[in-house]
Amino acid sequence: MFPKVPDQHKIGKPLVPNGLGVIYVLFTTIYLFLIYFSGVSPASNGVSAPLTLAVCVLFGGFMGLLDDWMDLKWRYKAFMPLIAALPLIYLARVDMLRTAISLPLIGMIEFGDAYYFLVIPLIIMVVTNTVNQLGGLNGLETVCPAIILIGLMALSQSYLILMLGPLILWLALAALNFKGKIFVGNIGSFAIGMTIASFAVITDLKSSLLISILPYIFNSVLILLTVFLFRKRASVSLDGKKLVSDQRRSLVTLITYRRPMTERKIVALIALLVAIFVSIAVLIELPWSLLI
Repeated sequence: MFPKVPDQHKIGKPLVPNGLGVIYVLFTTIYLFLIYFSGVSPASNGVSAPLTLAVCVLFGGFMGLLDDWMDLKWRYKAFMPLIAALPLIYLARVDMLRTAISLPLIGMIEFGDAYYFLVIPLIIMVVTNTVNQLGGLNGLETVCPAIILIGLMALSQSYLILMLGPLILWLALAALNFKGKIFVGNIGSFAIGMTIASFAVITDLKSSLLISILPYIFNSVLILLTVFLFRKRASVSLDGKKLVSDQRRSLVTLITYRRPMTERKIVALIALLVAIFVSIAVLIELPWSLLI
């Protein structure tokens, strides 16, 4: 049913089914609609959190599907997620979510109306694109986002039901992806990126999200700087059974710079790095969540 693409970082480049992220998109959408109709969704002032999240996930999947079909250029992919910010802006205004964000070492910043029309679109655009950019190795697109999602869910007990089922399915896909059995494709990476960003906005965990995605932001900044300044892209080469790089243009190439490593070890190291930042975010936010 799914098209097969070569695994570029394996000997012989075996063909692997691609695009299985569509399973996550369809399951999550159905799951969130069932949560809404069952009446167990978190209370709101008239806007449904499950339906809003479902719309965002669907758009993330649609965007990834377009990219898989048409190989969209980055100037289009960078701004397309802004469309998905519209239902979140409406939910934030109706539910009167906090328009302030607490930043480490800086303190509380009040954005006022700019939060709806500037901050939320930026969150959606940055998170969705940075999650998509940190990929290319088996497990990066699935294991690392799952770690962030688990951290956010740990801080939002009242909204836990929204992502419980989708998380279990995503972990199953992550296990298969880590073993090199499947690829989730752009449809999966964009959908999970949109999920993380939307869930953070709905649960009012912007500060925790910001800390958690710092490795992603670092990776994207490194990639964009090298593309704009040197017109070169990051890449790793297969040296026997290990991957190695002769340049430092992304998080992956920085780790493998003149240091051959197996694909699984690279993914494990980056996952550990993400887990460290997620843990920091949880430790900072947890006292506040307990008080609330």
